[in-house]
Amino acid sequence: MYKPEGVYAAMLTPFSEDGSINEDETRRIVDFLCDAGVDGLFPVSTVGEYIHLSVDERIRLMGIVVDQNRGRVKVTPGIGSTNPTEAVYLAEEAKKMDCDGVVAAPPYFFPLSQDMIEKYFETILDGVDIPLILYNIPLFTQPLGYDLVERLSRHKNLVGIKDSSGSMVDFLHFLDKIRIGGGDTNLLTGREETFLACLMMGGKGCMTASSGILPEILVEIYKKWQEGDIDKARELQFSLLLLVRTMFSLPFPVGFKVALEARGFKMGPPRQPFSDAEIEKCSTLRTKIQQIIGSILGTQKRLLS
Repeated sequence: MYKPEGVYAAMLTPFSEDGSINEDETRRIVDFLCDAGVDGLFPVSTVGEYIHLSVDERIRLMGIVVDQNRGRVKVTPGIGSTNPTEAVYLAEEAKKMDCDGVVAAPPYFFPLSQDMIEKYFETILDGVDIPLILYNIPLFTQPLGYDLVERLSRHKNLVGIKDSSGSMVDFLHFLDKIRIGGGDTNLLTGREETFLACLMMGGKGCMTASSGILPEILVEIYKKWQEGDIDKARELQFSLLLLVRTMFSLPFPVGFKVALEARGFKMGPPRQPFSDAEIEKCSTLRTKIQQIIGSILGTQKRLLS
């Protein structure tokens, strides 16, 4: 069965001036990522502002990405929802498009017990026959408990977990619980800052927003790790940190969209309106982000020369 491994790009969503999904730019982004050597695409993602998209828009976005991908890499769209019935519906639509799997985080807004979260995921796992990747993102939802991960990892359709906690403590306990449970589930980091460290400890890859902005850097870290060239992998890993801090200094996910614009893509206006002060800050940091990206790409060129 398919299992996620390597570098997956959490895709940002470009919008037209009227607020609709910009199909042409989405297709350009797909080509950019595939040409850079990523192993998979994660559209309808958190950084892709799925929470602001209607169900129809999410399905349309899946379709654009699948069509433009043309089978080059794996596609695992997000099916995030507070309602498991809706999540199952989105998963069914993804299956109809021959997506390789789907990504689901716990429901948001209402606090839930671990038992309720487990039942939510079991409803999806039992409701549609498509590989599922759990998404631990405590920044926006209830965190996944260690015991919950152990139990769910035994399910035949649970093929991966994306851990965006940023905690190596959590990451190692998840690895241990998967091992104890006897499951066959791959663990990927959702935080680019910990990519190399997670690979060193048994992680199978990453599924990150920076992979959608600087895919060649994340791909190169993965290659250098595979080759055993840890020194170069480490230097590339450290080269990303200033960019990540700078992107997060703007309201999420605008800093990431500014960074992708620096790579030559038209991301359009945010769906969440900005204040005048935030617009000014965004403008101020735009040049800095461009300079940082240039420096990172220069580091990669030097290491590969």
